[in-house]
Amino acid sequence: MNAMDELQTTIARLRAPDGCPWDQEQTHASLVRCLIDEVSELIDTIDRGDLPHMREELGDVLIQVVFHAQLAAETGAFTLEDVAREVNEKLVRRHPHVFGTGKLGTSEEVLVQWEQIKAQEKKNGPANAGVFKGLPPRLPALMFAEAVWKQIEKKALPVPAAGIVDGAQVRALGARLTEAELGKMLFELTAAARVNGLDPEGALRLHATQVMRAVEAKMAEGAGQMGR
Repeated sequence: MNAMDELQTTIARLRAPDGCPWDQEQTHASLVRCLIDEVSELIDTIDRGDLPHMREELGDVLIQVVFHAQLAAETGAFTLEDVAREVNEKLVRRHPHVFGTGKLGTSEEVLVQWEQIKAQEKKNGPANAGVFKGLPPRLPALMFAEAVWKQIEKKALPVPAAGIVDGAQVRALGARLTEAELGKMLFELTAAARVNGLDPEGALRLHATQVMRAVEAKMAEGAGQMGR
C-alpha cells in the first residue's frame, strides 16, 4: 500500500462508526473554514521560503482534499480516484502543445491557448448562468475585486456610466503607480478605516459586488433591448 492509499484508509477509518466523533460530524460545509486556514498556512510557508514546513502544510491541505473526497464517496457522488482522473484529463486536454502536435514558445501563448480551450469547454458544457459565473465569492476582498476587474477587461464587458468604475481612470492611475506606492496607499486606507471603525475587507467586497451586479444589470438591459 502506497502513502496515498494509507492516507485514504486513515481518513475512512476516522469516519467509520467506531472512529473519531469529531471526524464523524464533519460535512463539506463545516470543513470550509479548515480548508481556508490550511491554505493560508501553506501560503505563509511559501512566502517565507520555509520548505520543511511547506511539506507539512501541503500535507494538511492534502488531508482536506482526501476528506472531502471521502465524504463524497460515502454518498456515491465521486471518489478521490475520480477527482485525480478528471484533473489529469483536464491538464492533458489544456496542454496540446505538450501532449499533442502543436508547439508554443512562450508563457503568454500558453495562457492564451489555455483560455481559448477553457472557453470552448464552457461553451460545450452547461449553459452559463452569468458573466461572472465561477468567481469564488469566498476569495479575500482584494483578490475578489481584482478577479471582477479581470473579467471586465478580459471580456470587454460594458461598464455602467454611474461612476462605479471608470476604465480610463483605472488605467491612467495604474500607469503611474509603483508597487511601493500601492502598498503605502492600501496600508493608509486600511489604517484610516481602522481609526474610523470601518471594515476595509467588507467595504471592498461590497463595492466589488456592486460593480459586478451593475455590469450584469447592464448586460441584461442590452440583451433585453436586442430581443425587442
